[in-house]
Amino acid sequence: MATGTNRNLALALLTLIYLFNFMDRQIMGVLAEPIKRDLDLSDSQLGLLTGFMFALFYTTFGVPIAWLADRTRRIWVVAAACTLWSGFSAACGLAAGFVSMAAARIGVAVGEAGGVPPSYSLIADLFPPQSRARALAVFSMGVPLGLGVGTAIGGWIAAAFGWRIAFFVVAAPGIILSLLLVLLVREPRRGAMDAAPADGHQPVSLPRAIGLFVRSPVLMAVSLACALGAFACYGLMAWLSAYLIRVLGMSMSQIGSWLSITLAIGLGAGIWASGALADRLGVRDQRMYAWIPALALALGAPFLLAALLVDNWAYALPLFGVALGLSIFYLAPSVAAVQQLVPPDQRSTASAMLLLCINMLGLGCGPLVIGMVSDWAAADFGSQSLRIGLYALVPVFLLAGIANLLSARILGQTSAMGEAISAA
Repeated sequence: MATGTNRNLALALLTLIYLFNFMDRQIMGVLAEPIKRDLDLSDSQLGLLTGFMFALFYTTFGVPIAWLADRTRRIWVVAAACTLWSGFSAACGLAAGFVSMAAARIGVAVGEAGGVPPSYSLIADLFPPQSRARALAVFSMGVPLGLGVGTAIGGWIAAAFGWRIAFFVVAAPGIILSLLLVLLVREPRRGAMDAAPADGHQPVSLPRAIGLFVRSPVLMAVSLACALGAFACYGLMAWLSAYLIRVLGMSMSQIGSWLSITLAIGLGAGIWASGALADRLGVRDQRMYAWIPALALALGAPFLLAALLVDNWAYALPLFGVALGLSIFYLAPSVAAVQQLVPPDQRSTASAMLLLCINMLGLGCGPLVIGMVSDWAAADFGSQSLRIGLYALVPVFLLAGIANLLSARILGQTSAMGEAISAA
């Protein structure tokens, strides 16, 4: 069993790796305007690069890599994945057009496919159920920290040296973190922190693991509700930098200074609050794993609408920060619920299936749909077309809230956490 020091060191390293995972993934959104200008791209092409195309390869490779991680050393899988995505992130800085940038982004997606699901599984084996959502929330702080640090570094470096150098700088630390993870963290025993040990449980084949997930009403309900929340969150994250520059007149250096702070505080507060609430309330009533994001997303819609109605970025930015923070309430409770609904030797695969839903609908469709709406509205609204694209997210916030309410109802009908999937 892992000691407190060992598990905290492992969590710290995994969180740092996730920080650079998300930084490498989302820096395209931060640098969207100069990349669009230099490579002569449309908003739809940017939506493909930041959303659908990345999500397609991320999810396609995510499930088989996660299945492998359920059968081998997860530490090595995460380290290898981090090395791969860091190398291809640097290659983005060499892109000469849409095709070469797309090829580099595909490499980033394939590498990042092996990062998060094994990390979720490792954390579940390092922390007991009563503190698991908070540990997963700490890990998920890689999202706001990655966005905040990436936005700051990307904005400042792009303003001083150009967007290509920004890709090289954010890619480098991943190699060092990969080595530290292998050298300093020991692989925990599967199911070590669960009441029922995993010993003697027979691993299932990949098709059976996928089938067990898809045939579980509660897991599919949680995943689809989570995916709609991700549509709102990823769509807003992908286009916020471009909107602030194009529509509200911010400079790249201002993006580096102010948007980075907004992302870090807004998303960080949302992730930590949702994880803490899930641990506190979910133990008493598992429906809280869905009720918490349902309420947050419903509250987020008016904040997004208010932000889009403001023409001064200094007033709009805090409103966007609150909307982003509420939009990401889906993450920690949903991940914690899935980790507790499946056997220990299926956690990486189940996490990958959850991420498949999140990323295909959320990351894949959110940025792309906004870009397509913006291109469609350009003839009538000119530079304001991106505002029209972001207006389309307001009803998505409400729809995601309703989906989480339906998910809560199904969670309430589940007799006990951990019985939703069984390999028997």
